[in-house]
Amino acid sequence: MLELRAQYPLARLLKAAGLPSSTFYYQLKVLQAGDRDHDLKASIQQVFEAHKGRYGYRRVTDDLGTQGPRVNHKRIQRLMQEMGLKSCVRVKRFRTYRGECGRVAPNLLDRQFEAQQPNQKWVTDVTEFKVKDQKLYLSTVLDLCTGEIVAHEMARRPVFALVTNMLDKAFERLTPGDQPVLHSDQGWHYQMKGYQHRLEQRGVRQSMSRKGNCLDNAAMESFFGTLKAEFFHLEKFDSVEQLESGVNRYIHYYNHDRIKLKLKGLSPAKYRAQFCSA
Repeated sequence: MLELRAQYPLARLLKAAGLPSSTFYYQLKVLQAGDRDHDLKASIQQVFEAHKGRYGYRRVTDDLGTQGPRVNHKRIQRLMQEMGLKSCVRVKRFRTYRGECGRVAPNLLDRQFEAQQPNQKWVTDVTEFKVKDQKLYLSTVLDLCTGEIVAHEMARRPVFALVTNMLDKAFERLTPGDQPVLHSDQGWHYQMKGYQHRLEQRGVRQSMSRKGNCLDNAAMESFFGTLKAEFFHLEKFDSVEQLESGVNRYIHYYNHDRIKLKLKGLSPAKYRAQFCSA
């Protein structure tokens, strides 16, 4: 717009761009002032190089705070993104377990992964995806009778609402009299009082794996392995939004179209339909 001012009145340019004059003069002032973060960027670069790229924005923030006035970590994060500085430390695999923060439930399932009727035995867990340095978390409930994904929820962070929103969807599938066992690992979500209270209100019996024993929840782990082998590792994603849309499509395909030999060549949804018509 600055270049066009020599040819057209500023009022006409602002009207065409839909900008108020105050916004124009503010941006002009910023441009004339130069890069006000120049000195801070130099300090960030110095700390980053001194630690050979091992520091992310939080540790850079702490280091700078010992040298002078403390700067907000969000500002450091933004500047490091602009500078292309990223910690080279390998990201740890996602784990929901964070120690005991509530009552640990008994292992009612005890690796008995067969069920005679839908809504008798459910298993649940959370898994993590990563696309272009962004993460997506998927929380699911699987019915051990039909192999169907009863409910799922996705979020950018592994917050408690990720699991509670999924529970609300799963409970909609229950009919009067249904009191399934819901098995999980000892992830922090499942140890929360709020989670346990929701299960008690709906008459769902809570079951938990033994600490550090992934085989106790092998059925859920098997689904995540299938999801990633048949979908995630076979495609390329340009954004988390694209991945999220793809996960939704795959789960619909898994439930309605993907046949399973143990279900007599039927998809989970078609197998479940047999119980509804019986």
